[in-house]
Amino acid sequence: MSDPLLDVRNLSVRFRTRDGLVHALDHVSFAIRRRDALALVGESGSGKSVSAFAVMGILGSAAQITADRIAFDGVDLTSGTPRALREIRGRRVAMVFQNARSALNPIRTIGRQLTDFIRRHHGTTGAAARRAAIDALAQVRIPDPERRFDAYPFEISGGMCQRVMIAIALSCEPELLIADEPTTGLDVTTQAAIMDLIDTLASERGMATLLITHDLGLARDHCSRIAVMHAGHIVEEGPTDALFSAPAHPYTAGLLAATPTEVSSLASLCPIPGGLPDLRGTLPPCRFAARCARKTAACETESLPVVSVDPGHTVSCHHPALTAADRVSV
Repeated sequence: MSDPLLDVRNLSVRFRTRDGLVHALDHVSFAIRRRDALALVGESGSGKSVSAFAVMGILGSAAQITADRIAFDGVDLTSGTPRALREIRGRRVAMVFQNARSALNPIRTIGRQLTDFIRRHHGTTGAAARRAAIDALAQVRIPDPERRFDAYPFEISGGMCQRVMIAIALSCEPELLIADEPTTGLDVTTQAAIMDLIDTLASERGMATLLITHDLGLARDHCSRIAVMHAGHIVEEGPTDALFSAPAHPYTAGLLAATPTEVSSLASLCPIPGGLPDLRGTLPPCRFAARCARKTAACETESLPVVSVDPGHTVSCHHPALTAADRVSV
């Protein structure tokens, strides 16, 4: 098997606040191979976006980051030279942020924002930069791209703003696209169009994708693998079909039980009790323990094991459902 394109091992992030340290991530590990699509899923506040921001190096001075390895195509992103990291971030690894209208500069035209990015990473200027920007808008299926080039973000719809963000991210033909909640605030039809666009462009360009979402249905439809996050931990990772048909971690099973389906009624949904723990101060080894029906004393005192339940399918739990029959009945 080929080496991962992105390899993250034991990533931990703490934030300094007035109320003390917030332990946002704790020994998070995941890998993405070329042409692969991995989803990070979990509740809001579980650490999905923080993981992506750490990879992109945009967490700011309040963050304390430690990791055994954060590498892209074998290059260490924690110790490379500024020039080498600029060559990777933005050019070989690009990111689409949630709420595109807020991410775009409201007082600069769409074309200006695109050409600024193209000039920075390609050195293209003048008419050539303008032509490249218009071509990028056309590639993300923005109608009449020559006219939209001179529009401001407030003059176009939210779905169109998201297409502009994708055009900016893909204008340098990255090898990895990080899409952070790319369909937030969009209607269902536009959501489907945006995700189909990302899938199509990824397939055409041979691009890997890291999708950050709280929507399990979106992850199932667009990613071959899923990593489930809870309170700064990755609690389960495996092939999409395996996680949906036979979840091994009680949190994964709870998320699936709480997810509406075409045949669901309100009475059939089973919400997960409790909420995310306070990430300040001392935390138990298992951050899901207070919400878990399987909890024992070991969950609050002993380090979490990483158990392989099937090839390519791991779970971090003292009491996982290890057999297929157990997992289906969770």
